[in-house]
Amino acid sequence: MDAKDSIAPPADGPADPRAVAPALLDWYDRHRRDLPWRARPGEMPDPYRVWLSEVMLQQTTVATVRPRFTAWVQRWPTFADLAAADEADVMAAWAGLGYYARARNLLAAARVIAANHNGRLPETEVVLRRLPGFGAYTAAAVAAIAFGERAVVVDANVERVVTRLFAISTPLPNARPAIRAATNTITPNARAGDFAQAMMDLGQAVCTVRRPQCLLCPLVAHCAAHARGEPERYPAKKPKPDRPHRHGTIFWLTREGANGSEVLLVRRPDRGLLGGMRALPTGPWEQDPPGLAGAPADTCWRALNTQVSHGFTHFTLDLALVTGEAHGTVQIGEWWPVASLGEAGLPTVFAKAARAVMGGVEAG
Repeated sequence: MDAKDSIAPPADGPADPRAVAPALLDWYDRHRRDLPWRARPGEMPDPYRVWLSEVMLQQTTVATVRPRFTAWVQRWPTFADLAAADEADVMAAWAGLGYYARARNLLAAARVIAANHNGRLPETEVVLRRLPGFGAYTAAAVAAIAFGERAVVVDANVERVVTRLFAISTPLPNARPAIRAATNTITPNARAGDFAQAMMDLGQAVCTVRRPQCLLCPLVAHCAAHARGEPERYPAKKPKPDRPHRHGTIFWLTREGANGSEVLLVRRPDRGLLGGMRALPTGPWEQDPPGLAGAPADTCWRALNTQVSHGFTHFTLDLALVTGEAHGTVQIGEWWPVASLGEAGLPTVFAKAARAVMGGVEAG
């Protein structure tokens, strides 16, 4: 048992925690979602698809992931295929999903699996934790769903369901040890993977953030928050601090190439925000507008009468947009055809900027 599981669960909650799993699994057998990464009844799960989906779904909705997952497995259907992929192609395929360290860790883990594990994913939570990108949640989810190991799987949906079942009033994130301990008391030895997926489905469809559908919930008879008449009170969260605001400049530098207009793209440093991604050149992101600091070339820059705003996890950003034409050799980056810029795999903030610039240039 994990040391965290030794924390005593809350005193409140189901009268018989053992009754939760049978009720939930019965509901799941009748209402489970049909998802492209999920094994159908009677089928064996594909560990590669389970792992990929769990990584893609972190901080990202099912609606967004579904088409991206399908395109990904068509291009790289196995661990070996992904391990042999070019990093730039992987990062481009991930563009728009955010949290780009996930893509780098996917590639790193695939290469370790191919080199050290005969192309097969290890089957235990303990060994999975040694792979790149396998934190506590991912290792537990893959071990349970792909291999049936009893593991305590806690994502945001499970946090919400469990805090309501046990009426855990401690605000997040401080409540997480108690949530994990409570989840441990209701996780069954058999069908642990189905139980984890059932908890996720319940949180997505029934035990929702707002207006939970308690009358449709298979666990309503066990729910302490419902018994108190205040399910939406849970989970409690600490107020979020205001995010700092930054400013920057994006440089749209073009030239006429053999096949039409080309724009300069650069590769962002491997470490740091949007690491390893193709991007438009940008100066520093600072508290005050940096003007033309960090310009990729000495040319006549023209400011557009528009800007792009974007929110990251820890700060918000306003970007001024300037355009210019290259004269002579530019020492950095690569030239990309403007007509096929959508294939460059730009992160969302730079894709927004490109659309704004092209719209502004055409309008001008």
